[in-house]
Amino acid sequence: MTISSKILILRTVSQVRQWRAKLFSDNQSVGFVPTMGALHAGHCSLVRKSLEENDKTIVSIFVNPSQFAPHEDLDNYPRTLDRDLEILESEFSDKQVDAVFVPKVSEMYPNGISLDIDKQKGAFVNVHGLSEQLEGITRPQFFRGVSTVVTKLLNIVQPTRVYFGQKDAQQCVVINNLVRDLMIPTKVRVVQTVRESNGLAMSSRNEYLSKEMKDRCSIIYKALKEGASLYNENREKGGKVNSSIIIDRIKDIVSQNDEFEIEYVAASHPESLEDVELIEPGVGAIVSCAIKVPKESSTEKARLIDNIILQ
Repeated sequence: MTISSKILILRTVSQVRQWRAKLFSDNQSVGFVPTMGALHAGHCSLVRKSLEENDKTIVSIFVNPSQFAPHEDLDNYPRTLDRDLEILESEFSDKQVDAVFVPKVSEMYPNGISLDIDKQKGAFVNVHGLSEQLEGITRPQFFRGVSTVVTKLLNIVQPTRVYFGQKDAQQCVVINNLVRDLMIPTKVRVVQTVRESNGLAMSSRNEYLSKEMKDRCSIIYKALKEGASLYNENREKGGKVNSSIIIDRIKDIVSQNDEFEIEYVAASHPESLEDVELIEPGVGAIVSCAIKVPKESSTEKARLIDNIILQ
């Protein structure tokens, strides 16, 4: 264990369990915010909610290799541990984060971990029926990796509550089902998406974008809001609303920028994530999208996701 100026830094599973054991004996609640680092205001909103609702709060910083495919940006994913710790130490005035778990890959994957799914060894977790659509179409191993690392982290920390952002809507549905089906005694809390002043959803991948591109990307949320307005207009007329008119409106708006590549726009049932042709008021839908946009000083594109909830 090491101590930053204000926060206890834990490097191993045994250190976390030792820290947690005392809190069990003292009957103190623990909030947990799992992250991959490159912290921003969205992460801070999760931490702030945990600080409000729990006696103690622990944050993990771990870039999880098992959710990356061989062709994805694992090596280039931003790693900013010193800055992350500074943020956790300085951002919260009334109450401080108590511990940060910063494990090595070998600590989380004792058998090692290959990005090639066929070469991976050990235990992995799949949430079938919720992981194959939307993000799962283009990133088929993503939720297998997410579900596996979240299961590991929940087993290590054994938190009272765990916190995720609504921006990752499909992930929230997957984790809710994971916790329910594996009977993990942790409450999943989903916190509203935090946005930049122009509406762009906060994301670690925003670091790939120039300021001009961030401003241009604000059209993504504007398009989602236009889709929501169209839904509300039709809902007031009574009855179910055809999802295709909402999806088409969103695509039309985003397509005004010919440098943007629409990977998908979908309307999904809020629990099953199945595509919905007709949106029933009272049941609603998650309208989500993935858009590829030009990176700064690169020929590659950054992949941005966002969503809006229809009631």
